[in-house]
Amino acid sequence: MKAIVYHEYGSPDVLELREIDKPVVEDDEVLVRVRAASANPADWHFMRGQPYIMRPQSGLRRPRNSVLGRDISGQVEAVGKDVTRFRPGDEVFGDVETAGFAEYRCVTEGFLGPKPANLTFEQAAAVPLAALTALQGLRDAGQVQPEQKVLIIGASGGVGTFAVQIAKWLGADVTGVCSTRNVEMVRSLGADHVIDYTQEDFTQSGQKYDLIFQLAGTRSPSDCRRALTPKGTLVLSSGESDGRWIGPVDRIIKAVALSPFVSQKLGSFLAKPNEEDLQFLKELIEAGKVKPVIGRRYPLSEAPEAIRYLEEGHARGKVVITV
Repeated sequence: MKAIVYHEYGSPDVLELREIDKPVVEDDEVLVRVRAASANPADWHFMRGQPYIMRPQSGLRRPRNSVLGRDISGQVEAVGKDVTRFRPGDEVFGDVETAGFAEYRCVTEGFLGPKPANLTFEQAAAVPLAALTALQGLRDAGQVQPEQKVLIIGASGGVGTFAVQIAKWLGADVTGVCSTRNVEMVRSLGADHVIDYTQEDFTQSGQKYDLIFQLAGTRSPSDCRRALTPKGTLVLSSGESDGRWIGPVDRIIKAVALSPFVSQKLGSFLAKPNEEDLQFLKELIEAGKVKPVIGRRYPLSEAPEAIRYLEEGHARGKVVITV
C-alpha cells in the first residue's frame, strides 16, 4: 500500500511517498480503507521532532513511528473476531493518533465512530482531533455556561472554526480573534463579535471574558488575564513559539505556576479521543449545528506540501489529504 513515510527528523523534504506492507487486522482491530485524512499541527511537530521535550515520546534520535497522520475517514474493509461495533462496508471516521497518511490503517474500534451521513469522506476527515479539542476544551476544561462571554484566539484555524460553532451551540456570547482576511468567515460561523488582531489588541479593549480559549498566538497567561473576569478561566490548547526545547509548553508552565495565586483559573488540557464524543459530534453535525471548514485539499502524493503550508501557521480551517 502507499503511505507517506519518514525516517529522520527535518523539514517536509524528509516525507516520501512509499510502498509499505498493508497492515494485518488483529482480533480487536478494524481495518479501514482510508479515503481521506487531515493534517494537524501535531504532524509537523512530530516531523521535526520539536519541541525537544516531545522526543521521549516520539523517538530520541529518529522517529519511532514512520507514518504521520491522526485523522482519517474511510470504509471498513475487515474486522477482527472480537469487534462488535463495525462490519465490512461501514463508513467511519476517527482520531487514530498516528499512521493515517496511508491507504490502510488498522485501529482498535474505540478510536472510530460512524461517519456523519451528511459529510463526504474529505469533510469527515476534517473533524476528529480538531472538533474533539474544541468540544472538550469548551465543555469540559472551560465548563462553558449559557450567556457567558467566550473569547477564542485563533478562531479561523482548524480547532477555532469548530470552537466558534460549538461555543454558540452551548449558548455563549462568542468573540473570535483572527486576521483581516478571515473576519467575515469567522462571523459566518456564528461569532457574535470578531476582533482583527492586526487592528485591535483584545487585552487593551476593556472587555472582560468568562473564558478565553487560546488556540493560536503568543500572548502570555499574564496578558490574557487582563481580559478575564475576576473568576474567569483561561484554557490553553496551542499557540506559536520559536522555542526548540519546550515550545509553547512555556506558557502552560507559567499558567499552571500562576493559577494558585490568582482568582482566575489558568490551565491546559489535551483532547482524549473516545467513541462517545465522536458519536456526540456526529449527532451535532447531522443536526446542522456544526460543520467542518476545509481551507485546502491535497492528494496523498502532495502531503509534504500540505504539511509545509500548515506549518506556516496561517491555514484557514482544516487541511485535508485525499487518499
